[in-house]
Amino acid sequence: MISRIRKRDGRVVKFQQERITSAIHRALIASGEKDGEKARRLSDEVVGLLERRFAKAVPSVEDAQDAVVRVLRERGYGRVAEEYERYRRIKHEIRELRKKLEIEEEPKLTANALEVLRRRYLLKNERGEIVETPAEMLRRVARAVASVDENPERSEREFYDIMRRLEFLPNSPTLFNAGAPLRQLSACFVLPVEDSLESIFDALKLMAIIEKTGGGVGFDFSNLRPKGDVVRSTKGVASGPVSFMRIFDVATEVIKAGGKRRGAMMGILRVDHPDIEEFIRSKSEEGVLTNFNISVAVTDEFMRAVEKDLEFPLVNPRNGETVRRVKAGEIWSMMAEQAWKTGDPGVIFIDEINRRNPTPEVGRITATNPCGEQPLLPYESCNLGSINLARFVRRGRVDWRRLGRTVRTAVRFLDNVIDANEFPHPEIERMTKANRKIGLGVMGFADMLVMLGIPYDSQRAVGLAGEIARFITDTARKESARLGRLRGSFPNFSRSVWRKKYSAMRNATVTTIAPTGTISIIAGCSSGVEPIFALSFMRRVLEGSRLFEVNPLFERVAKERGFYSAELLERIARTGSARDVEGVPEDVKRIFRTALDIAPEWHVRIQAAFQRHIDNSVSKTVNLPQDATVDDVKRVFELAYRLKCKGITVYRYGSKREQVLYVIGPEHAHAEAEYSGGCPSTVCIV
Repeated sequence: MISRIRKRDGRVVKFQQERITSAIHRALIASGEKDGEKARRLSDEVVGLLERRFAKAVPSVEDAQDAVVRVLRERGYGRVAEEYERYRRIKHEIRELRKKLEIEEEPKLTANALEVLRRRYLLKNERGEIVETPAEMLRRVARAVASVDENPERSEREFYDIMRRLEFLPNSPTLFNAGAPLRQLSACFVLPVEDSLESIFDALKLMAIIEKTGGGVGFDFSNLRPKGDVVRSTKGVASGPVSFMRIFDVATEVIKAGGKRRGAMMGILRVDHPDIEEFIRSKSEEGVLTNFNISVAVTDEFMRAVEKDLEFPLVNPRNGETVRRVKAGEIWSMMAEQAWKTGDPGVIFIDEINRRNPTPEVGRITATNPCGEQPLLPYESCNLGSINLARFVRRGRVDWRRLGRTVRTAVRFLDNVIDANEFPHPEIERMTKANRKIGLGVMGFADMLVMLGIPYDSQRAVGLAGEIARFITDTARKESARLGRLRGSFPNFSRSVWRKKYSAMRNATVTTIAPTGTISIIAGCSSGVEPIFALSFMRRVLEGSRLFEVNPLFERVAKERGFYSAELLERIARTGSARDVEGVPEDVKRIFRTALDIAPEWHVRIQAAFQRHIDNSVSKTVNLPQDATVDDVKRVFELAYRLKCKGITVYRYGSKREQVLYVIGPEHAHAEAEYSGGCPSTVCIV
């Protein structure tokens, strides 16, 4: 009997046939085989082969893997053998990469993380060949961002360390462009659109330049005169905001964000604009405005009219005249119905945003970046970065001291980015440097909750969300104040709310909660402050191949508690959730609730808990089940308003024909290569 096996580092450990069974089972699933019993039978044959070959010796891991390939091929499973070999090669590459990155044993760098790095982030030459390793990428970024520091050598080392340990990663444009020919490092922009062709097409041109470098742009179209209004210069009539949005959409489709990632925009219209109904319905047809997220800028006055069932004036921005009056409740219902149907529009609570505007004397905020987490003045940009909270749990507790050190280093990193940046336009540089906004956020919040044994949909989770947000913001502000004393305050400091509270402040804002997308895939953690989206599922990766993925925390608990099996994972993979799966203990089901298992109100309460302490805003999608109603959407919107969120977005599962996550249907739950959580619509991938 085989009782021991030699690992790659030379250690001899207990032989576990279940690991072989699991690996074969994953290869079977990835190859389209559905019979889980085959894995056990094939695994038994592999063990038999090893017992014959190593009757008086201890086999190595490689010996066992060679035996798997041999048995699969001899039994006519050539395609499965190829899948197993391919995954084996990927794991070997990951081990080599981990040595170069000096990454600790946990969390593991996944096969998909490596694929994303290759496809999106690593520099290529003119022939499309990769010319740097991931370690060299991080070193390139650290060196470029540290170059503007008082002590560049020390800062480069500190910046590199927090990135290589996957404790912190900056937004994608910084990873793409720092130390590279395109030195535009910011992710978020807002551009003004005034009521003239010159302004509209100036914004279009500048948008193209920004998107080419990987940035996303938000626009407030509320200044444009309504459809049918007079155009005195031509004696014609205006076509309205939505018609011009289509031009921006087509331009973005052509640009494709410089080949790095798809372009993304936010289109905003005030709720009192005469074209508000057309705007709300503008994405009701599939394939229209596909590069836009849209949000209605809702005012307190409008919300009072909804509450009291009053009429509400629609005002021509050209002359300030009331065009007509509508029932506020009807507009509110239309917004909820369209969000139920398509996921758009979202809601921006514009008065709440301006109550928290740190520079009210400089200007009023009217728009946000594409995912709504960054309210900005016209021509402002902001760079973001996220701390991986899963890396700061030690022995069942939050390591606050280590988290504080990382926050301080990350604030210095993000402040440096502003000076290392090459801005796409002089006015953007002027406005950005005048306020020096940065957005430090988090990812891996759901993982942290699991590691602490806290259900996402619980008051304990809400409490921890507020505690984390308050700690990070307070620590970041103290570091920004220190940098202000050292380097000088942001130029508009004397016109800001901070002048009465601090003697100096380097940055007008310090914290933001962004949808972390691909950087959370690289870090191997859950996205932003979203719940886990699936426990086991199929990942579609490059060239149509598939990987069977399992949440590593769930896998670890399943093995420790003794209920792990390949068959169990396959049953879970049918929907991605363990909620209705026999064999999973109830307390484990409670901790490992996925996004669609969680009641909508808890999504909102988690968002509000973070928002209470975050300078900018919180990007969060309230995932609704397919059978949710329009009234459910209304309740989500109204709760978000009462809890003082700055905005809210919902996505009802199946409300768009194309999604990047499927958990209902004939196949196993499956996700696209770059989906990490949040909104499963393709338009939400930025």
